Amino acid sequence: MTRYVGLIRGINVGGNNKVSMSELKSQYELSGLKNVSTYINSGNVIFESDELDTAKLVSRCETIIRDCFGVTMRMAVISVDELHKDLAHAPAWWGADEGSKHNAVFVIPPAQTELLVREVGEIKPEYEKIAFHGHIIFWSAPLKTFGRSRWAKIVGAAAYQHVTIRNYTTAQKLKSLTE
Repeated sequence: MTRYVGLIRGINVGGNNKVSMSELKSQYELSGLKNVSTYINSGNVIFESDELDTAKLVSRCETIIRDCFGVTMRMAVISVDELHKDLAHAPAWWGADEGSKHNAVFVIPPAQTELLVREVGEIKPEYEKIAFHGHIIFWSAPLKTFGRSRWAKIVGAAAYQHVTIRNYTTAQKLKSLTE
């Protein structure tokens, strides 16, 4: 069995796309996924499966969400080993400055991290920092100038449909829950 983290995009945000995490856990278990747990209400699911093809797992999980909750949502599924490897390559500045917002931007396949970074365009170094490894784009921006950063403007852009974002604290908690 391989352990995975599923990162569902856009559920339970602003009262929209409501998905009960306890019901989602039950539905995942009914579908044959094992040792299912959820973390907070924003679509983080940890589970085990014999399936090694993540595209098939994504399809299976998205179908459960659509069929059980009536919402069509995209998601990233990443093995726990890959999550740990990617987070081990986080830059030293990510999460370090209390006056900045720090996000882990998870790329949803088939989108590719490097191509997505190019699509968003060059950062504004006076307002933000980014680095990436594997499935994660590490992004930090000072709170006082956050709105001026290029990556803050990703919302509404075409690239936004290919990512799901978790803050530093959530990314670190997912790591600790899977250790």
